[in-house]
Amino acid sequence: MAKMFLIVDDSASMRQLIAFTIKDAGHEVLLAETGREALEKLKGARADMVITDLNMPEMDGIELIRELRGMADYKFVPILMLTTESQVAKREEGRAAGASGWIVKPFSPEKLIDVVKKFIKE
Repeated sequence: MAKMFLIVDDSASMRQLIAFTIKDAGHEVLLAETGREALEKLKGARADMVITDLNMPEMDGIELIRELRGMADYKFVPILMLTTESQVAKREEGRAAGASGWIVKPFSPEKLIDVVKKFIKE
């Protein structure tokens, strides 16, 4: 059964790459450019998984994760950070905020799907 993914990244090309990969695996996607836009989109939809960039304008990925974890519907929804940041301190900050996993860009579509399968059961 297809799952709904919320993809949040300020890079249009990265949003499209992730969306293509997720759709190719048989799932549906919602796209948002910023954390604030992501929260707005979730008012009318429900995501089974969130994939977010770390560095974005207005609201970074860690702040978005904190907001999502404060919402009853997203307390246990898997959230992946997808970022160029590989610093241990940033990973720990993301984990403390509630990130379920971390993928460093650049990544292969196969790697992304492998990680997604660890969290989403079909």
